[in-house]
Amino acid sequence: MSHPALRGDHHVHSTFSDDAVATLEENVAAAERRGLETLRLVDHVRRDTTWVPEYLDAVRALRVPEGLTVLTGVEAKILDAAGTLDIPDLPSGIDRILIADHQFPGDDGPLGPTAVRERIAAGWASSDVLDQLVSALVAAMHRHPGNQLAHCFSILPKIGLSEDDLGAERIDAWARTAVATDTHVEVNEKWGCPGRPLLDALRAAGAVIVASTDSHEAAEVGRYERVAALLNEDA
Repeated sequence: MSHPALRGDHHVHSTFSDDAVATLEENVAAAERRGLETLRLVDHVRRDTTWVPEYLDAVRALRVPEGLTVLTGVEAKILDAAGTLDIPDLPSGIDRILIADHQFPGDDGPLGPTAVRERIAAGWASSDVLDQLVSALVAAMHRHPGNQLAHCFSILPKIGLSEDDLGAERIDAWARTAVATDTHVEVNEKWGCPGRPLLDALRAAGAVIVASTDSHEAAEVGRYERVAALLNEDA
């Protein structure tokens, strides 16, 4: 029997994001065809984004088929080590913010992967890099409780590290914070993360795990391979 989380897709982009091609309507139709029970429509925002009210109006105008629950979200990157998010003032109606590690949360702002690799090569200890990343994630969850982590730790391979480098203490602190702040954690099809040891830690802590494709076109909605393999190991 497949894992119940696979009945939902909690990270689906539309043309409100500049890198997606599916409309909101096409995503809903795809979710219906896939037999999903839950769909979270999500698009990228920055501090200067102004279209969120228009997006919410468009979601409210959708024809939602019986048996499908449509939720809303916006995806914002962590900007710095203090857990600041690149997000505008939001009107009511956004169910969850997706907290994303698109770049590395530096002391004074986001760092691209190349800059982090260069600093590591120049002597920045990997343990300090990992401490700063996990600390920023924890801070973001505390500053913005009741939200969702998007493709968490996808930044690690980009900077030459991996989830295997995190260690039990960091993973435990991260998982316990997710529970304490009512933060959902998505298992992301596109990036294949978080991996099995982190999912085990989330389960042990009692965190809510959801599935997501991070789709940018309707054909991808609800189509799981990597996520299904991770979640169904214990199903």
